[in-house]
Amino acid sequence: MMTDADEAPWLTILGWGESGMAGLTAASREALDAAEVVFGARRLLRLLPPLAAEVREWPVPFADGIPLLLAERGRRVVMLASGDPFWFGAGATLARHLGPGEWCSLPSLSTFGLAASRLGWALEGVTCLGLHARPLTRLRPHLHPGRRLLVLLRDGAAVEELAGLLGRAGFGASRLHVLEALGGTGERVRSARADAELPGDIVHPVAVGLEVAGDGPALPLTPGRPDDWFAHDGQITKQAVRAVTLSALAPAPGERLWDIGTGSGSVAIEWLLAHPDNRALGLERDPARAERARCNARELGVDWLEVIEGDAAALLANDLADAPSPDAVFIGGGLCEALLEALWPRLPAGTRLVANAVTLESEALLAHWQRQAGGELVRLELSSAAALGSRRGWKAAYPIVQWRAVR
Repeated sequence: MMTDADEAPWLTILGWGESGMAGLTAASREALDAAEVVFGARRLLRLLPPLAAEVREWPVPFADGIPLLLAERGRRVVMLASGDPFWFGAGATLARHLGPGEWCSLPSLSTFGLAASRLGWALEGVTCLGLHARPLTRLRPHLHPGRRLLVLLRDGAAVEELAGLLGRAGFGASRLHVLEALGGTGERVRSARADAELPGDIVHPVAVGLEVAGDGPALPLTPGRPDDWFAHDGQITKQAVRAVTLSALAPAPGERLWDIGTGSGSVAIEWLLAHPDNRALGLERDPARAERARCNARELGVDWLEVIEGDAAALLANDLADAPSPDAVFIGGGLCEALLEALWPRLPAGTRLVANAVTLESEALLAHWQRQAGGELVRLELSSAAALGSRRGWKAAYPIVQWRAVR
């Protein structure tokens, strides 16, 4: 349902902070005064003054409250959301269920803005992460000495977990600025090294300003990360070949990859590291390798990698029948005629496909498909220096034939 553009929206998504009414603009105050129903989490409702409106606590989990909110169409409703509702807040989730004319947003200062102002940091030079409901390992790609991060966390225990993660990664020398109840009467800002004893009375709402320091390994920014970043049993697209493969796959923001024969997950993980909005689905026959790929993804901060176990050709015919179509496909294992015959007709026009072959039989298969479907064949030959008696010589790896095509 969409309301007429000339009608006033029935829903106001109102930014609310620890300062309560004192931090509101005149427009926000007017919206609260005019409201018939006010929704909000318990933490936010505790700061409300007496109102004429019905006050209702938003349930947990968050999704359970959406039908309750939509049932109030036609009344003047205010939904309280922390700070800026459209910056790691509830705003975007709610807007997906509403027409453009049904709602308006009145943001207040975000926690990120308040934290930067307390620490004297230029906000445009800081990485901002909302990890109150997400794994802390999503920090891993951002751990580069000298970088500053602002991180929203669920509670004091999560601050301890964050410090432990930094220590295990070799960044225990990082400085943590623990910021509690910013903007409210209970505001506190305390600082300590990650490897020092932290206060035991940290309370929600809490954010951490992180100044990264230490001698831990920083995850490189470009594709072709070293092989030892990935746990594997030998089934891995090696670093140099992976760099060329990612270049051919050409990830762009928001795109989806199918990684067939995912092995360690290295190609899919590097695809996800290219942009936080990217998605990847791995298909892997071996359960141990599938679980290893999932673990690698979690450790490297891209835990949203999905891996399905089973034969790729069978999965394409059954389990993936209704799956979102990919923008790119990589075949790193299980290459055979049956797989290509099941895959190719299923791909939408414009899908990029990259397949790597190492055996004579798979080379011949790619040459056949390149003649039929077009694209280009590339042969990659790599050698590394190795001992040759008392001297050194070049030791060649098996050459890789790569087929690059667009459906």
